[in-house]
Amino acid sequence: MSPRASTPPPAPRRRRPGALLLAHGAGGDNDHPLFLALEAALAPLPVERMRFPYRQAGKRAVDRAPVAVEAVRQSATDLVRRAGCRPNRLVLGGRSFGGRMCSLAVAEGLPAAGLVLLSYPLHPPGKPDRLRTEHFGDLRLPCLFVSGRKDAFGSPDELESATAAIPGPVTHLWVDGGHDPAPKTHEAIVAAVRAWLADLPAS
Repeated sequence: MSPRASTPPPAPRRRRPGALLLAHGAGGDNDHPLFLALEAALAPLPVERMRFPYRQAGKRAVDRAPVAVEAVRQSATDLVRRAGCRPNRLVLGGRSFGGRMCSLAVAEGLPAAGLVLLSYPLHPPGKPDRLRTEHFGDLRLPCLFVSGRKDAFGSPDELESATAAIPGPVTHLWVDGGHDPAPKTHEAIVAAVRAWLADLPAS
């Protein structure tokens, strides 16, 4: 009697995200060239480039984490309503401070399909003992980290070691440059984000 052929497991279902929320870095604004490139390349996916309260008020000092996280929650709620998508199909992220605030919001319970973390500030430059990872164990969703190989806020080895604490699936993309990768890397970053979004599982 010939052995029965095994049935391969069904492929995981994929579903296009409903919208993408991008939050700017501490010293930047929502018109960062990479944000603009992502918005253009991901159309017709709704992309919101939010601004934190301190930037709206024309201040230089960043908001404290509770204020910034609340701003992320409000922007996410508004975007979900405008895009007409379910909250758990929203992807959040951004550059440096903005991406970190989005990850804190998700760790505190904000629904999301995934996180796109550009130049995540793992620690202040020259202070590798001051890790900003206390919430990583609560990130139970897909995360994409995009960082420069010479980023003073976290080396590839440091970031890969730290993100091992994240329960959700983690993807890393390393590009040339430091904390603000050069414009020549933007095309590769945009392509990687678009491919990663297309591969998100349904939820």
